[in-house]
Amino acid sequence: MSTVLNEVLAANTEYAASFGSKAELALPPARGFAILTCMDARLDPAKYAGLAEGDAHVIRNAGGRASDDAIRSLVISYKLLGTKEWFVIHHSDCGMEFFTDTMMSGLLENSLETAALGNDGFYDVGTGPGSSEGKYIDWLTVSHREQAVVDDVRRIRNHPLVPDRIPVYGYVYDVRSGRLIEVPDATRAGAVRELATN
Repeated sequence: MSTVLNEVLAANTEYAASFGSKAELALPPARGFAILTCMDARLDPAKYAGLAEGDAHVIRNAGGRASDDAIRSLVISYKLLGTKEWFVIHHSDCGMEFFTDTMMSGLLENSLETAALGNDGFYDVGTGPGSSEGKYIDWLTVSHREQAVVDDVRRIRNHPLVPDRIPVYGYVYDVRSGRLIEVPDATRAGAVRELATN
């Protein structure tokens, strides 16, 4: 077994030994909200948003982007489990800002080995074979951080399966300070829409 696997299993044994009343947590999130954020290991939504187990849904992907799958999870979150507010939280120094779709496709075409990050971006250090399949994927890279938050909030807000009554807030997490910084244009785009009355 690998060292990482052994460490994870040992940590789980210790965690499970004091699991106690957590076995009684309800399926719906107790605080009634969901967070869409990046998978970056420097982000701990439980800490930056003050969460305990059972409090909220946390949906993570590369960049915290409003992909079809992220929206699928958000729709399940409200439709079946009753969340009433959503946050889209990107972050500073995100790896998704350091490459483009074309670059990623090229790296994969050259080699399936892990690339390295230098001053000029990612570059290949492995050898082939690679695969051209990367050109068929939208990698949802980020060219402008705040605009990406606005775009993701807007995509969620305008999705036909998302009710107008759910506010969607937009923030950037600063990896240097731990602070959440509002993106006002995103929060405006995600505001609750008033129902028209005749």
